Amino acid sequence: MRKLILAISMLAFAGSAAFADPILDRQALMKERGKIAGGLSKVVKGENPFDAAAVMTSLQALQANAEKLDIDALFPAGSDTGDTTAAPKIWQDMAGFKATHDKYLADVKAAVAAAPADVDALKAQFNTIGGDCGTCHETYRIKKD
Repeated sequence: MRKLILAISMLAFAGSAAFADPILDRQALMKERGKIAGGLSKVVKGENPFDAAAVMTSLQALQANAEKLDIDALFPAGSDTGDTTAAPKIWQDMAGFKATHDKYLADVKAAVAAAPADVDALKAQFNTIGGDCGTCHETYRIKKD
C-alpha cells in the first residue's frame, strides 16, 4: 500500500511539473536572482553596511537560485515566443548558453567558498558575478525598450 501511495504521489508530481509554464518559471527564478543580487549590490555600493553573515546568506541564496536553473526544463524548444525577453540566440547556441550559465554558477560557488570577510573582497567577487550576468544579458536577452 505504501509503495502504491508513493507511486501515485510521484505521478501526480510529474504531471503537475508537465503543466508548468517554463517562461513564467524562468522569469520567477530571474526575479528572485535580481532581488538577491540587488541586496548585495547595495552592500557593494555602501548603501547598506557590510555584515559577513548576511552577505554569506545572500551568496548562498544566489548559489541555490543558480542551481535551480534547469536549462533544458526552463528553455525547451518553443518557449522562445510569448511574453519573454529570452533571445532566439539561446536556442541557436544552446551549448554557449549552457557554458555561460556554468561559468556563472562556478563563480557564485567560488564566492561562497571564499566567504568574503570585508566589502572589498565582496566587491571583487560581485564584479565577477555581475560580469557573468552582463555577458548573458548582452548575448542571450532581448533588450527592453
